[in-house]
Amino acid sequence: MTTTRPSADPARSPRPRPDEGASSAVTSARAVQRVEFRLFLREPGALFGIVVFPAALLTILGLIPSFREASEDLGGRRVVDLYVSVTALLAMIVAGIQSMPGVLTGYRERGILRRLRTTPARPGSLLSAQIILHGCASAVSVALVLAIGRLAFDVALPRQVAGYVLATLLTTFAALALGAAITAYSRTTKIAQTVGTLVFFPMMFTAGVWTPVQTMPEMLRHIVEFTPFGAASQALNQATTGSWPDWSHLGVTGLWAVLLTGAAVRWFRWE
Repeated sequence: MTTTRPSADPARSPRPRPDEGASSAVTSARAVQRVEFRLFLREPGALFGIVVFPAALLTILGLIPSFREASEDLGGRRVVDLYVSVTALLAMIVAGIQSMPGVLTGYRERGILRRLRTTPARPGSLLSAQIILHGCASAVSVALVLAIGRLAFDVALPRQVAGYVLATLLTTFAALALGAAITAYSRTTKIAQTVGTLVFFPMMFTAGVWTPVQTMPEMLRHIVEFTPFGAASQALNQATTGSWPDWSHLGVTGLWAVLLTGAAVRWFRWE
């Protein structure tokens, strides 16, 4: 009696079909996204910083009586009208600079990214999941501050909707690219937190958190317009008042996003 044994020749072994490999990669990426989504929901600090903090800041500022009075210096607008876009920018800054770098640097520091390279789930899936999650959290926060501004303080919604959406997408892209560059540059979580803090406050200033960009002295305003969030503030303000954002402001924000993405790709290390 003879028995048939499996061939040990790799050339005769069945190989996975290309469609099976692609299907496995998609399944693994979805699994990573589900896991990251659950972990993200368990991080109250990140959710507070991205979603709650900007809305709370807008509410506090809107309760100041003088901020609800129309000013001739602002063309008949109120200070609270300007702070809706400012707090929307703040949500993007927190997501990109404060939240995402700490998560990704922690993964790399604990060897999670290195171990992922030996599994069907690739590190790129993890990066994509984090970018999508923080981008979506920023979008929720922007919608929340717009709703609070409209319902609580009678702030008009953006009149140039397409321009506002485009400016928001470019600014979110720039904020996440800045966070990715910080992640790439920082070897440990402590370094990422330190660098993120050093970058965080200047970005808040250029976004107009302390003084709206539209109320800054002319020379300072022109300087700030060369930064990603200063240009974004002007673009969002123009879209809010009904004008299409200047291409110069959109271009500056988009250029920063491209440059920072290139830097992140150049410096990033999985281990």
